[in-house]
Amino acid sequence: MGKGGALSNGVIKKILLSYTYVAIWIFLSFTVIVYNKYILDRKLYNWPFPISLTMIHMTFCSTLAVLCVRVFKLVEPVSMSRDLYLSSVLPIGALYSLSLWLSNSAYIYLSVSFIQMLKALMPVAVYTIGITFKKENFKTDTMANMISISIGVAIAAYGEAKFDSWGVMLQLGAVAFEATRLVMIQILLTSKGITLNPITSLYYVAPCCLVFLFVPWIFVEFPVLKESSSFHFDFVIFGTNSLCAFALNLAVFLLVGKTSALTMNVAGVVKDWLLIAFSWSVIKDTVTPVNLFGYGLAFLGVAYYNHSKLQALKAKEAQKKAQQADDESGRLLEEREGGDGAGKKSDSQA
Repeated sequence: MGKGGALSNGVIKKILLSYTYVAIWIFLSFTVIVYNKYILDRKLYNWPFPISLTMIHMTFCSTLAVLCVRVFKLVEPVSMSRDLYLSSVLPIGALYSLSLWLSNSAYIYLSVSFIQMLKALMPVAVYTIGITFKKENFKTDTMANMISISIGVAIAAYGEAKFDSWGVMLQLGAVAFEATRLVMIQILLTSKGITLNPITSLYYVAPCCLVFLFVPWIFVEFPVLKESSSFHFDFVIFGTNSLCAFALNLAVFLLVGKTSALTMNVAGVVKDWLLIAFSWSVIKDTVTPVNLFGYGLAFLGVAYYNHSKLQALKAKEAQKKAQQADDESGRLLEEREGGDGAGKKSDSQA
């Protein structure tokens, strides 16, 4: 009874911890998205410089990562050759910088709610790019599911009250680059046995992003900022915004490390609905019935995709356990036969 009670308490504690990790990630992700929207939107803080904002984030994250790794030695750096850095980290950093730049730029033109609806296309992009790089197998039912998600997002776009084609192109570009980055991480780092925690990831990737962003910044935003004499850097606004972005990176690692990437995908759906509700009720963005119908259709597709992934993981885990049981049975049988053989030999000698 005591053991059963202890086990029950342990399971409850694990469930509560998982919900805590999910809540922390949702809160930080929610905060970063709304905060970025506040800074970039012309009707709110009115600082429409997405490259500059992303560079501030990367500078802040790079500085903290270097302090943690090199100065305070809180985290061990990963052993990485120059060739591996150039062939793996560099392209991932380039894709990450493009994804952040375009996604932050979209907040200038689109509502928070509509951006979340467009982000529902992420599984479609990841699956399509995975097939292209031969990391995913083509399945008719999965492709049909991807098409249903795409149709749902298209309906949501059709019903958008403040549709902006340039903003949509920016957000779709961000989704494409982010999906490619995720597949590249799987191909270039995971296949080579390299695992990066959030600190080491920022230590290697953030400076790389900063360099890639510096080039377009010089030509696109620097001339405008140079002419704007009215702007004064607000350390409270940009400092807390950058701190939230850094904390979000830690929360992602915490959530995926303590639960799974699938849990984060499911939590992401909850976060999207919360953001849509917040955008409609607080920011007063227009959310039409057609918007909701289209996103509802896409949501069902994403939910089915997550369910399929969960079933596949369960099947894989069951197969692994069955294989381990077979190996254990085989080992015990060999030991038993070996023992019987030794016993017969002893009788013969007697």
